[in-house]
Amino acid sequence: MATQGKALTPEVKKVIVSVKLYFDWNELEKKVPLSSVQRTADAVKIGVATVKRIMADYNRDPDSLDRPPSDRGRKSYAIDSSYQEKVRTYVREANNDGSYITLNDIREFLLQNGADESFHISTLARTLDRWGFEFGKGVRSQHLKEKDHVVAARQRFLRKKRRNRAPDSETDTVYPEVYLDESYVNKNHSNDFTWYYGEDGPWVQKPTGNGERLIIMNAITRDGWVPNAKTVFKSTRKTGDYHGQMNAELFTKWFEEKLIPNIPDNSLIIMDNAPYHNILSPQSAPTAASSRKKIRDWLEKNNIACGEDCLKAEMVELLERIAPAPIYVIDEIAQKYGHEVIRTPPYHPELQPIETCWGVVKNYVARNCDFTMKNLANQLEQGFSQVTADTCEGIIKKVREKEDCFWEDDIKKDN
Repeated sequence: MATQGKALTPEVKKVIVSVKLYFDWNELEKKVPLSSVQRTADAVKIGVATVKRIMADYNRDPDSLDRPPSDRGRKSYAIDSSYQEKVRTYVREANNDGSYITLNDIREFLLQNGADESFHISTLARTLDRWGFEFGKGVRSQHLKEKDHVVAARQRFLRKKRRNRAPDSETDTVYPEVYLDESYVNKNHSNDFTWYYGEDGPWVQKPTGNGERLIIMNAITRDGWVPNAKTVFKSTRKTGDYHGQMNAELFTKWFEEKLIPNIPDNSLIIMDNAPYHNILSPQSAPTAASSRKKIRDWLEKNNIACGEDCLKAEMVELLERIAPAPIYVIDEIAQKYGHEVIRTPPYHPELQPIETCWGVVKNYVARNCDFTMKNLANQLEQGFSQVTADTCEGIIKKVREKEDCFWEDDIKKDN
């Protein structure tokens, strides 16, 4: 009836309570030697502790049985985000050629590039929406294209990056550029493929599951890793995305105490749009995600008329028309020390060179994995040493070429 490790549904909980109450009566009337808790557990094939926990919840609040089970950890997406860049390139090339492109075309493209066959076509549609694409009417036909806010954010980012380029140089900049990011590596992170003799089969015995996890924070410049900025700590969560282990307090402390003191003066700090990167300053105007009260208080403070019956949707409309750009805590800290923060556009990991550095580190760890935490820590250090100044300079040069492609293609499309 129940499966170990899975959350119980309201229906199962109701059965457990009914059986337990029946055995209570049976125990009282018939003098049966086994306790009602034990017989309930035996009857529905679950643990005694589970029966006691459900009964305690029921005795405190009988309506608790009707509440659906809470999710345990954040589920991974059916289509891995590593395909974002390939799909974006594929769609943009099709748009440039004026080709009609459908979900089935993209599904076939993903399958040819190694994606899992199990995802449904509607899952692909939701994934494309999450990655910033939309299906709309083109010049001559309907076609899949990037959302306007994604294109606009990319253009603003590229404009700032291009202004920071030194003339007649492939990698030099006016102000030093610092790229920061967070990542993770699991104890059982290893290569899945190996050469083996056909009759013997593969000899690698890999444990099930991902194992314990280390969270990593670091940053690079064209000269390599930022000295003394690396931070590694053990995750306390075994499920969900590594972002769930990060928070604004932890990131802000690392940013001010380990990153800022070790980067060049007047740096341009480039980061993505993780939620803990974008905590609003107390001096900032609210956003659409802010509470109704916070928005109303800001409007009243700025003498902007808003009736008592004004809905939040109406107040958000007012914000979009008159509110200045949001101010983030991290930006204020950077400015205090003479630096500037810019953020990569949404869904563009290919514009973050440190993403490739993570790949170099993790590939080294995977090749030398023995499925122990002690070895993981040692190999992680060795993995970081594989990323040199030459590595970073080469990666940044390739990212600049991608920036140029985006810039030129967007101008062509706009014309």
